[in-house]
Amino acid sequence: MSSQRTSIHGQWSSRLVFILAATGSAVGLGNIWRFPYVAGENGGGAFVIVYLLCVALIGVPIMIAEVMLGRRGRRSPINTMRALARDEGHNPRWEYLGWLGILAGFMILSFYSVVAGWTLAYVFRSASGMFAAMDAEAISMAFDSLVSDPERLLAWHTVFMIMVTVVVARGVKSGLEQAVRFLMPALFVLLVAMVGYAMGNGEFARGLEYLFSPDFSKLTPTGVLEAAGQAFFSLSLGMGAIMIYGSYLSSKASIPRTVGIIALVDTLVALLAGLAIFPIVFAAGLEPAGGPGLIFKTLPVAFGQMPGGAFFGTLFFVLLLFAAWTSAISLLEPIVAWLVENRGVNRIKGAAAGGGLAWLLGVPSLLSLNLWSDYTLFGKGFFDLMDYTTANVMLPLGGLLIALFAGWKLARAASEKELALAPGPVYEAWRFLTRYVVPLAILLVMLNVTGVLAVLSGMGR
Repeated sequence: MSSQRTSIHGQWSSRLVFILAATGSAVGLGNIWRFPYVAGENGGGAFVIVYLLCVALIGVPIMIAEVMLGRRGRRSPINTMRALARDEGHNPRWEYLGWLGILAGFMILSFYSVVAGWTLAYVFRSASGMFAAMDAEAISMAFDSLVSDPERLLAWHTVFMIMVTVVVARGVKSGLEQAVRFLMPALFVLLVAMVGYAMGNGEFARGLEYLFSPDFSKLTPTGVLEAAGQAFFSLSLGMGAIMIYGSYLSSKASIPRTVGIIALVDTLVALLAGLAIFPIVFAAGLEPAGGPGLIFKTLPVAFGQMPGGAFFGTLFFVLLLFAAWTSAISLLEPIVAWLVENRGVNRIKGAAAGGGLAWLLGVPSLLSLNLWSDYTLFGKGFFDLMDYTTANVMLPLGGLLIALFAGWKLARAASEKELALAPGPVYEAWRFLTRYVVPLAILLVMLNVTGVLAVLSGMGR
């Protein structure tokens, strides 16, 4: 059926561009900003192992399924799920899966833009040489000063959302492709350089032990839930981004091989970020469970002390900004594609409407960090509530529904054809994981089963 459909939005010019674009969607603040501090809050090594298992056994099968569904539907996630459900003779209400993904991505974009605004601010801070000769305490205070100022946060949030909106308005080839060809490889090179710096100037052995020596007694049920949520967040699963990008993929490209490369690079970047950050954390005497501001309180310590730190720091935050930019573009694209398909608007108007609404939803997130910090719901401020709800509830739920549809509702012949896999061990492994392992694992994690942790804790003793 996919061969009979074409996307009205265009198509990636090559498989490599899709890999770069999807990696650009996956590799972003989720890897470099979120992974280190979530790992730090959940005990380090034990969390990392659970995270890697979640990526391999849950993330990769779902990503294959999501790309497959997107390419087969060739439309926005909502219209894709409605069309595929009808193709298979199922209830068209499966379109709600598309709505769930777009809503989750939209919510993430709103607070993601706030954090990207921090990155944008740090580009200029680093370029000005602000971090030179500053100690860890002074840098921490500078970050707290930024977060506590709603006017500055609003300005950076606005600038970043405009950047995202402009690129999405230009379309697939004229906007995103031009950026990802150069920026993602450069970010990878700089991360390797940062790891090299951490090896020579930080407590690298301690950071290595923290990341890879598991102590399951420190892993709580919430930690397991967050590991699965981080796998979804990091790989951009369940938020419509990978599905819409899959709809632009050539029918000749191998989905399993392509997804394998994307997942490998994405995970490698997350681990490199940890290896770059935690040695510096320990060397500076900072707390690894430093929360969302970890990267903004630790890396500037290194930049302020190393030769050429102002230049190197500026370059790093520029590239981190572009990693955030490519990810944010993928989050806005699904809703814009739906507006173009269903409301007859052009991309410029669709991008302006979607970007404007995401900007508006981001305002309560940034205010919850300062003026509204005393107001909480379920013990969390608005920013933390949005982060927790999307990463730990909506994304796993979306992944569960993707697995159920791809594994149980989509005909075997259809998935075999779309994945271009002859009956054999690779296809059977994916189908088994998608039909049984993935749904069960997600349900166990979402139900927060304490018995699982009891077994793991026993293994760790």
